[in-house]
Amino acid sequence: MLNPFFKNAGPFKIENILISSGINNKDNYKNDKIYDVKDLSSATNKDITFFHSRNYSDLASNTKASYCVTLNNLSKFLPTTCKKIIVENVLLSMANITKKFYPNSIVDDFDNSVKSIDKTTLKKKVKFGKNVLIGRNVKVGKNCSIGHYTIIEKNVSIGSNCSIGSNVIIRNTIVKDNVSILDGCVIGKKGFGFFPNKDNNIRYPHIGIVIIYENSEIGCGSTIDRGSLSNTVIGKNVFLDNQIHIAHNNKIGNNCIIAGQVGMAGSSSLGDNVMIGGQAGISGHLKIGSNVHIGGGSGVINDIDDNSKVMGYPAKNLRDFIKENR
Repeated sequence: MLNPFFKNAGPFKIENILISSGINNKDNYKNDKIYDVKDLSSATNKDITFFHSRNYSDLASNTKASYCVTLNNLSKFLPTTCKKIIVENVLLSMANITKKFYPNSIVDDFDNSVKSIDKTTLKKKVKFGKNVLIGRNVKVGKNCSIGHYTIIEKNVSIGSNCSIGSNVIIRNTIVKDNVSILDGCVIGKKGFGFFPNKDNNIRYPHIGIVIIYENSEIGCGSTIDRGSLSNTVIGKNVFLDNQIHIAHNNKIGNNCIIAGQVGMAGSSSLGDNVMIGGQAGISGHLKIGSNVHIGGGSGVINDIDDNSKVMGYPAKNLRDFIKENR
């Protein structure tokens, strides 16, 4: 299960899934059961997935999903073992399907289960400041500290030797050992995923989590959104400066350093040993290789190969940028 913190309401018969999601399908799939909704790479033969862009054709051709919601012109990339459900708007259809499996994944209201850390078993093992609130199903390892006015909402796991600052909010997150999360961070809230509508914008469910691996540091005032249909991942020994935004589904490799006010749109990935200068922007659905240097203030709108140095908007090879700006 992608998110151990959200309850899966399945399984459902595929016919019921399609009818309740407003999808008209002529094929007879009445008795087939679907157990979960997952992305192309993690789906099994018990799951339904989606395929909405040619950029993911390699993943689509190897998916093990039983069913896939897709466009007619993309269906040819899917294996014969995967039954195609053709729709006009893939993401909107998948939003409706995901809500059926995870009906509580849209709302991100404050956690009513929180109580003062003084009234929990953590009071004996955690160093904490004033007015710290803890929700249900929160686990904290040895030798950790939590600052003033911080809220660790339900469904959070924090490893050993971690430092959580003041005025921090964390939910739907797994934090590994030796991680520092500085003051004012918000981690694990839903991402900025919705479908514009004149009268009522439609939110996309976010059923993923945030995973922050060992020896990383998250700077003051930074936000990290949980994933939609995959997890948002911060690798080992990653240092984020202040006021950085990491959107849903992003994957950051190991040993990366990102300077202040950098923003990453959703579903992009960084390799290992990436360095990004301040106020750079990374567009969504991009692949940034390993050992890449991105200059401050750059706008990245295309994939970047390993071992590249880029700068400018749109970001280009550093040597070319310098020649053009002499």
